[in-house]
Amino acid sequence: MTSHSTSLTPFKIRDASPRDQAVIVEFNRRLADETEGKRLDSSVLERGVARALADSDRLRYWVVEQVGDQTIIAQTAVSREWSDWRDGWIWWLQSVYVVAEHRRRGLLRSLYKHIRDQAQAEPDVIGIRLYVEEANHRAQRTYEALGLKPGGYSVFEELWIKKTQTG
Repeated sequence: MTSHSTSLTPFKIRDASPRDQAVIVEFNRRLADETEGKRLDSSVLERGVARALADSDRLRYWVVEQVGDQTIIAQTAVSREWSDWRDGWIWWLQSVYVVAEHRRRGLLRSLYKHIRDQAQAEPDVIGIRLYVEEANHRAQRTYEALGLKPGGYSVFEELWIKKTQTG
């Protein structure tokens, strides 16, 4: 756990735990709606977050909470990809969300630095990546300000969403 403060909000960064599930589910719901205009299936989302919180090898969440009242005001998660080309793990940032009234206050910068420091301390982690919605130019500018650069790849996918809805 790391304590920080912005000019307005003292906060700490910590690993998420199962007790944070409801907040993470809500933040992910908001994230999908705000960035992509998508409505997520609540039962699938709740199951997915619960599985992640029970197994950090599946997906590891961090949260930012205000000091004092312990209100969670931001989150992100990391999944891992093995790169045989580079002989190391790449950490993929996902589920990045900051509560609207706390944006532009340095929370994401602190959260990213915290995760980056942890990644660099691991001898077999070789980098951090994320994907961002093509039309989300504000997020792209934010990530560039953190030092991230376009990776030169486009993401192609084939998803089998119906499989997740059967539980």
